Order: sequence, then structure tokens, then C-alpha cells
Amino acid sequence: MFTANFLSFLLTAILIELTPGPNMAWIALTGASVGKRAALAATAGIALGLAVVGMVAAFGLAELAQASPYLFALLRYAGAAYLLWLAWKAWQGVGDVSPEHAHNGNVRWFRHGLLLNLLNPKAALFFIAILPNYVDNIAPVMPQTLLLSATYVAVATLVHLILALLAGQAHDWFERGRNAIILRKICALLIAAVALWFLSSTAR
Repeated sequence: MFTANFLSFLLTAILIELTPGPNMAWIALTGASVGKRAALAATAGIALGLAVVGMVAAFGLAELAQASPYLFALLRYAGAAYLLWLAWKAWQGVGDVSPEHAHNGNVRWFRHGLLLNLLNPKAALFFIAILPNYVDNIAPVMPQTLLLSATYVAVATLVHLILALLAGQAHDWFERGRNAIILRKICALLIAAVALWFLSSTAR
């Protein structure tokens, strides 16, 4: 029974991750504007963020965010505000979100990916609302929940890795001459658009 549930969940996770979302958009923008290393670091941060949310959900703590409208709203607006802050820094061309500062270290990009997903209530909703539907209540629930959570994180990370590598290939062209300045401005606007998308996609 669980084997059938697992295969069905795996297909669901793949389809969900192949659907464009804020994480995919942000990784693509990061890879194209800053480079492959930054996009890979961001991918690692996203993976850890999803894993943490999955663990929290497995122990039932994430249900607090779902049950409390105020906490849910706080996460939504904090996540959107963080994206808008990144967009503003990219527009100004200062700080670690501009191509000129890409070589200051990728720890910052890892941190951005981590924080964006810790502040993402949509991720918590997946683990709370979708994942439990694939758990066999006859068998021990916790091992199944942890396995399904790890599977989702693995699928998401694989998709994000492929996207980061593809986007990174375009970086060399974008950083030639005035291309870097133009791309930085475009990316700033797109990141701001992702912030609005984030708010829309997590609206209740």
C-alpha cells in the first residue's frame, strides 16, 4: 500500500516542481545575473530550508502557521519583503546581489535561499496539506512522513540544480559590456515581480 502511495507522491512532487514558482524564478535570475556558483549556493540554501520546514511539519509544529492567520500573514509579508529588499539592492548595484560583488563568497546566496524558504508559508502548506494524503495510516506515520519529506526535498533540489546549471551557462554572455548593467536592472524588476507572485500564490 505504501509503495503505491510513494510512487504516486513521487509523481506529484515532480509535477509540482516542474511548475514554475518563486524558487525557480529566483534561481534562474541568480544564475543568469550572478553566475553558476551563486545559483548552486542558492539551491543548497533552498534545499536546507525545505528540509527544515519538512522536519518542522513532521513534528506538527508547522500546523501552527496554518492555524494562526496572524502567523501565516507574518510569514507571507516577511518573505515578500525579503525579496523586495533583494530587488532593491540589485537595482542599486550594491551589496551581494549585484554581479560586481558575486565573488565575495557564496555563503550569502546560501543564506538568501535558506531564509526565503523558512519564510515561505507555501512550503509549509505542502507538507501539511498535500503530503499527509500519501501516508498509510496503518503503518507507522513518522517514518513515512520523514521519507516523503526527504523525497520531496530531493526532487526539488534536482530540479533546481538543473535550472541553476542552465541559467549559469547564460551568465558569460550577460556580463559582457553594458549587458551586465541592463540585466541587473531587469533582474531587479523581475525579483520584485517574484515578490508579488509570492504574495499572490500564498494568498488564502
